[in-house]
Amino acid sequence: MFTVGPVQENCFIVRENDAPSALIVDPGDEADKILGALERLNIEMVEAILITHTHFDHVGAVAPVARATSAPVYCPALETQVLANIMDYVPWPGFGPFESYEADHTVAGGETLELAGLGIDVLFTPGHSPGHVTYAIADREVVFSGDVLFQGSVGRVDLPGGDWPTLLASIESLLNAYPDETTVYPGHMGLTTLGRERATNPFLSELAER
Repeated sequence: MFTVGPVQENCFIVRENDAPSALIVDPGDEADKILGALERLNIEMVEAILITHTHFDHVGAVAPVARATSAPVYCPALETQVLANIMDYVPWPGFGPFESYEADHTVAGGETLELAGLGIDVLFTPGHSPGHVTYAIADREVVFSGDVLFQGSVGRVDLPGGDWPTLLASIESLLNAYPDETTVYPGHMGLTTLGRERATNPFLSELAER
């Protein structure tokens, strides 16, 4: 996990222990830092770059990292136009400039990807953004939740396409699909588990009442 950029976004390099190939999830900024980590970890091939959603803090380094690694980029199908025109969707001044990128592949939820020796389930989890997806490695009890679920918090819903009931339903779908021991690798803040968030996250109290 690398925390990058002014919004403190978490980027992940994912691989089997000491394997020469890996995946990158949400390279949001500081491409040199991410590429340097690949070299230090002796990673010979990045098989894919997986994007949970296309807010600028999650995709700002996609283009330079993809160019340096020749890795194909998997983007939520509903958000490819954002990745292709990043600066048009940056809501506040002072961020960027970021280089746009045309997605190599799209995902919409329901797919299973076989990459870097890992089986990755793609789940449609909108609410923070219209096309947001979560990547799960079920046999390792791991989910990469992007900005759906955080330690003690949840993704904001006041940006274009955000919707609270939709986000809550997405979180509920994760809680129902995976055991409490599942580790959550979120887009911001520290690691947590689904069980911890089910029991203590104040934003999920509505679910406990159902």
